[in-house]
Amino acid sequence: TGGHTTEILRLLSCLSESYSPRHYIFADSDKMSEAKIRSFEQKRAETFSNSQFTLDRIPRSREVRQSWTSSVITTLYSLLYSLPLTYRLKPDLILCNGPGTCVPVCISALLLGLLGIKRAIIVYVESICRVETLSLSGKILYYFSDYFIVQWPDLKEKYPKSVYLGRIV
Repeated sequence: TGGHTTEILRLLSCLSESYSPRHYIFADSDKMSEAKIRSFEQKRAETFSNSQFTLDRIPRSREVRQSWTSSVITTLYSLLYSLPLTYRLKPDLILCNGPGTCVPVCISALLLGLLGIKRAIIVYVESICRVETLSLSGKILYYFSDYFIVQWPDLKEKYPKSVYLGRIV
């Protein structure tokens, strides 16, 4: 919500028009992201006339300060909601940056790949604010992403699979 959306839109602003259509997935309780995405896409359409995108909402997998036990249930619910969406979209690439919503989407994409339906490349970019430790989403997706990007050298040292590119947002 908010910060994660701003970061991902900064990343997307560097991508060429070949990354189209773009499918944005965010939590159903997120009140800010849709407006930010629509504004971003409206500006992008001024440069790229063939700009296409969709917006989809899924149940939030974990609220801030939600207990661990109840978050397992809400994450499973979000995963069940994500599976048909991911099956319908069949993405080539998933670019995500940390909100809990990305975990069920990435897991559902991994399941599609394991079933031989469609393999998606998962690129996880840890938030710029994560200087010394990974976010919970990062700790989970570190093991499942194809590319795991950190923005601080200390994180690269702690997590050798990660790729350090400097500050990218």
